[in-house]
Amino acid sequence: METPADLSEFRERPTPRLITGLVLMVLSFIMGWPAVFALSALAVWLKKPLIAVIGCPLTYGLSYVVFIVGAWLARAPHYLGVLFRYCMQSFLKKILLWKER
Repeated sequence: METPADLSEFRERPTPRLITGLVLMVLSFIMGWPAVFALSALAVWLKKPLIAVIGCPLTYGLSYVVFIVGAWLARAPHYLGVLFRYCMQSFLKKILLWKER
């Protein structure tokens, strides 16, 4: 409460690193479940279950790695910390104002 939290970091122009990270995070969602579905359908159509048994975990794992790299590039923990600090400060202010009544 002594150092007020603000959301000024969200108003700054996005850096190329942030944009790349966000694109990778979106790409991980696009490649994750649709690829698992496509591999499963292909395994059923070709009657080769090993395609799904091996391919689905590998594809999903790859999409997870792409998401983590994207979150790291986008500095997600930093921005979530800023957002959490702001939300907690506004929540505590409301509680303190409510308690004064």
